[in-house]
Amino acid sequence: MIGRLSGLLAEKNPPLILVDCQGVGYEVLVPMSTFYSLPASGERVTLLTHFVVREDAQTLYGFVTQAERAAFRELLRVSGVGPRTALAVLSGMSVAELAQAVATQQAVRLVKVPGIGKKTAERLLLELKGKLGPDLGTMPGGAAAPADGAQGDIQQALVALGYSDREAAAALKALPPDVSVSEGIRLALKALAR
Repeated sequence: MIGRLSGLLAEKNPPLILVDCQGVGYEVLVPMSTFYSLPASGERVTLLTHFVVREDAQTLYGFVTQAERAAFRELLRVSGVGPRTALAVLSGMSVAELAQAVATQQAVRLVKVPGIGKKTAERLLLELKGKLGPDLGTMPGGAAAPADGAQGDIQQALVALGYSDREAAAALKALPPDVSVSEGIRLALKALAR
């Protein structure tokens, strides 16, 4: 089994990336949470991986954090959920948001993920209950709650404009910490338009 890849990031075409490991290129499918935290093409990258072997394909899935990979593996244990659906869940919400949705039994949050219907959402809530512990419910750096103050207002404005929580959070990372709300929204929209 391939558990980790370390090499140069050769290509980025979401959700597929190509990692060059000393001349061998590995195609890796990644959730958008991982994609947003990748370095620029040509730079070094290290990914934790999960290797899926099927009769007709061998697919490698990559993650920046241990929490993402652990959540992915828990999702795969749910009946009727395959790797593509698990990837969609982690692309549509963070590990912390998933853990919170399961803990509070909010099927509505899961149904917002493309490809997840009401029955699948209910099955996820039932089968994941108690399996996504507090260690999986934190983001890198320990932050589990959305931003507050001006950053929180900017994030809420971006979500109200139709951007996902993940896109809004990625845009916030590029902003200076002391930016005003109006200037932050303008800069974030400019970054998201690229």
